[in-house]
Amino acid sequence: MDESAAPRETGDHESGDRHPARFARPVLIAAAVVAVVSIALLVIIFLLDTFNATVYSVGGNDVQDNTQEARDIRGLYDGARAGSIFFLVAALLAAAVSGWVLFRGRKQGGADTEGGEDVDFDDLGR
Repeated sequence: MDESAAPRETGDHESGDRHPARFARPVLIAAAVVAVVSIALLVIIFLLDTFNATVYSVGGNDVQDNTQEARDIRGLYDGARAGSIFFLVAALLAAAVSGWVLFRGRKQGGADTEGGEDVDFDDLGR
């Protein structure tokens, strides 16, 4: 009978169910996706702000004027910009922490996930 198919003892000192590195890779992937979406949103907001300022200035007005219309144009995307920056920072922090957990798990040797012995390239040809 294959030993890897045998039921695990409940007294194992490193159970995979409680190890934080088990969640590190999915958190790293999710954080990378959120960071990319946040950066894309910031680029879109920058382009929209530039377009709005250009359209407003075509009539001879300046977007930096102290008029209500100019203030409204400047503050049009403030909420989306602040939210995108918040999620970008949170995603970068989550990615850094999960990367550190993965690196620490690698440095400590980690659990053997395959349950077998190490085989090098020459052994595979036999």
